[in-house]
Amino acid sequence: MSFEGATKDFSEGSSSTSSPQPVGSIPSRYESQKRRDWNTFCQYLKNQRPPVPLSHCSCNHVLEFLRYLDQFGKTKVHVQGCMFYGQPEPPAPCTCPLRQAWGSLDALIGRLRAAYEESGGSPETNPFASGAIRVYLRDVRECQAKARGIPYKKKKKKTTTTNQSKGAEDSTSMMHFVP
Repeated sequence: MSFEGATKDFSEGSSSTSSPQPVGSIPSRYESQKRRDWNTFCQYLKNQRPPVPLSHCSCNHVLEFLRYLDQFGKTKVHVQGCMFYGQPEPPAPCTCPLRQAWGSLDALIGRLRAAYEESGGSPETNPFASGAIRVYLRDVRECQAKARGIPYKKKKKKTTTTNQSKGAEDSTSMMHFVP
């Protein structure tokens, strides 16, 4: 099956997913959302002038799609000139734009990344897995956190001396199974 053919089958609901559903079963909420997202993205590509075949889709098309989705966002993101910039709970309304929330975009990219590969796309050419997409999402997350006055801090992994010494023992010891 060609990549283009796989896309058509996926959007029409054939069981080309990695975990096929039995006939007549109801797909999970995640699978349903993934299918809707995939269909929306494919329709977005078809509506471009000229239409973009999925085989020519790049991370630039994905970035344009994410920016396009901002117009349907519900998250108020204060611009730097706004008097409420940096305030977690502004006391009054303002004219700052509504955007897609970072968490929604991150989840969307995850679903589209999976759908692309389930549709026959190669992981090596997956435009949703591009470094440019990760940078864009990181920038959105940081921008939205600053606009709300909640700086994003990367969580550090906690290590204790017991875990470190135990990890050293585990790496040098062999595991024995008793029948």
